[in-house]
Amino acid sequence: METFQISGVLSALIYSGLGIAVLALVFLLVEIVTKYSINRKISHDGNIALAIVLGSMIIAIGMIISAAIR
Repeated sequence: METFQISGVLSALIYSGLGIAVLALVFLLVEIVTKYSINRKISHDGNIALAIVLGSMIIAIGMIISAAIR
């Protein structure tokens, strides 16, 4: 049985927090760059196409961050 490595868990938590912070920063940057509120367009206007594009962008940024962390 392997011994529990606290350094591995700690580094995973640090990298996960860093990845989430970068993902939130990218989302905030997209919100600032666009000339309209993404939240309002998706929730109030029901723009499903924008929600799909935003979701795919979040997945793509997450994959890039995941590959960079490895």
